[in-house]
Amino acid sequence: MRLLAAVAAAIARLNWFIGMLFSWLSLGVVAVCFTVVVQRYVFAISYVWMQDLYIWLSGAMFTAVAGFALLRDDHVRVDIFYRPARLRTRAIVDLVGVLIFLLPYTWVVYLYSIPFVVRAWSYSEASANVGGMPGLFILKTFIIAFAVLIALQGVAMALRSVLVLAGRADLVPVLMRYPDDRRADEGGVA
Repeated sequence: MRLLAAVAAAIARLNWFIGMLFSWLSLGVVAVCFTVVVQRYVFAISYVWMQDLYIWLSGAMFTAVAGFALLRDDHVRVDIFYRPARLRTRAIVDLVGVLIFLLPYTWVVYLYSIPFVVRAWSYSEASANVGGMPGLFILKTFIIAFAVLIALQGVAMALRSVLVLAGRADLVPVLMRYPDDRRADEGGVA
């Protein structure tokens, strides 16, 4: 059980680090977008590569931090029943959701993105816009990173569920505890 907890913790730390690192791109997106607007409306000039840049920064940020969002439980979910549910019920829902929905989804995304990304790398794909940015093939690689990071976090969620269902909620890594963890109410360690 401690090995499962260690693997879950390592995955959580990886997604936490990547999320913290790539979240800084939001500052770059705002700065570049602001610059594009000021250039266009104040100085009547425009650079296509700068417009590409803030769109590409957004794409890189959102695909890279997806695993981080899943770690923090920041994704969109209808949780009328989930949020008030007991810890064991949440663990079952998470385990079933990961195994039936999340992991197959990430596998399909990964499988279908490989030829797309390989083709982009084969001819060093750049922006389709005249005067646009080079290196679109690098941005497309983030699709694979998205699938891998989400799948890894899904594995960590499944491991967390296994720990909870095995009665070892005390081993759940701190980064992966449920937001309103009620283990103390259920006889576990708070």
